[in-house]
Amino acid sequence: MVLSINYVVLGKQDLVSEFGKKGTETDLTLYDRKESDIIKTWVIPNGFPEKIQPLFQAINLAEYVIFHVDKLDKFTGEQIIALDSLKKEKGILSHTFDVDESKLDLMIKGTVVEKYLKVDQDKIKEEMDKLEPFSTEGPSKMLIDHCFDVKGVGTVILGKVTHGRIKQYDNLKLYPAGIDVLIKSIQMHDDPVAESISPARVGLAVKGAKPDEVGRGDVIAQEGAVDVKSEIELDFTKNPFYKNEIAENQGCLVNIGLQIKAAKFVSISPLKLSFEKPIICKKEEIAVILKPESTTIRILGSGAIK
Repeated sequence: MVLSINYVVLGKQDLVSEFGKKGTETDLTLYDRKESDIIKTWVIPNGFPEKIQPLFQAINLAEYVIFHVDKLDKFTGEQIIALDSLKKEKGILSHTFDVDESKLDLMIKGTVVEKYLKVDQDKIKEEMDKLEPFSTEGPSKMLIDHCFDVKGVGTVILGKVTHGRIKQYDNLKLYPAGIDVLIKSIQMHDDPVAESISPARVGLAVKGAKPDEVGRGDVIAQEGAVDVKSEIELDFTKNPFYKNEIAENQGCLVNIGLQIKAAKFVSISPLKLSFEKPIICKKEEIAVILKPESTTIRILGSGAIK
């Protein structure tokens, strides 16, 4: 069985070119390399900092964080808050020679980043290679990040198996649409495989869904493995660096998994959100509220779904 490890590279993103070969490139760019029976994938949110959305999507695709800080500005602050909001506790932290380490220590104090293994820049790869692959059990579930039509093949969906395993000829559901899909074939690292186990990055050729019916953030899963809702309640914590007030009927964007969906506040205490379009979620999953138009910090707060 081929195993997988997925990393997100933050801070100085060009570091990733030393690790793997460039693959899919959009506002998220993927690099990969196969070593023995382990496929390693690195994702960078190259649409960030212009947009905040790719940052959360890239982090949600990874089990491990490689954070190479090259400046201490508000965007570094956003990356620290994003990692802390999503409770990404496994990572490696380094910085360039011109970064003041004592100031960086102050920025990460009290966050998950404080727990990362701190290394010198030339030790990143050595320490990264020690990180072990691990899988998450449960009903089959895959997060979708790209989809397109391939001549002679049909609809091809790219993404990460987050739970369980997906096998060739599985009959699964595409959410939130609820469309039945048949897995015709699976590829990992351009090689055909009969099955893939979490956290594999896969390309699926599917029958039953057209590319225009599939979007980033959609999920392929066993029936009943996820909920589809138009309203959620959060165990909410406001980001202390976000200084503006929030009020009922105010609009925002919400990140859950790879989804970025428009919503409005139905109530503030308890915090409830209503969505324009259905959102895929599970109880205890983390939702992050974003304000992309904010000129200061763009992360309003976060919380587990009740």
